[in-house]
Amino acid sequence: MDKNQQGIQYMQEGKWEEAAQSFMEAIEKQPDNPVLYINFGNVLAAVGDPEKALKFYEKAIALDENAAAAYYSAGNLYYDEQNFEEAKNMFERAMQKGLNTGDNYFMLGMSLMALDQARLALPYLQRSTELNEEDAEASFQYGLCLAGLEFIEEAIAQFKKCISIDEDHADAYYNLGVAYGFQEKEKEALEHFEKALEIQPDHVLAGYGKKLIEKE
Repeated sequence: MDKNQQGIQYMQEGKWEEAAQSFMEAIEKQPDNPVLYINFGNVLAAVGDPEKALKFYEKAIALDENAAAAYYSAGNLYYDEQNFEEAKNMFERAMQKGLNTGDNYFMLGMSLMALDQARLALPYLQRSTELNEEDAEASFQYGLCLAGLEFIEEAIAQFKKCISIDEDHADAYYNLGVAYGFQEKEKEALEHFEKALEIQPDHVLAGYGKKLIEKE
């Protein structure tokens, strides 16, 4: 096993120090290999050193401007720091460089949502659900985007899909309740608020929704 593979294995095991050491040794042997800088950057990001991690991603891009994974990893860093404009730019660059994965589409969509650009986010979130069919969160966020644009029936379908993947997704039940309330289907709305509270008794919004319907 070479040092890069060894480092990846250490990362999977959560052995960050050992992973960093392996990648450093690999970089010493192959200083022009962008993949090694991306992997080392991912270790630094995982241990909470985003500034240094970004430098390694930038080094990878300097070595290979088509290193799509470097743009994606940098995008995640910017997203975590709530620099959504820069995150969006990085995910777009990753896509332009050929990273057409469900995760990249999802994060690009999430960045656009954070920038209040729901209409632009919609196709990326939709594509993420097509590529990651068993990802409950992708369906949930796509549902939120649809609901925000008042595509209520389509949103309901996505929240139901989310629950079919993760039956304990309290927020999906809550948002189903909101959607049914929007359609003036009080019985269905109440049932879903109650289900959200059953899963998460301290779900404040579901509790508020339940009280509103019971008052009527």
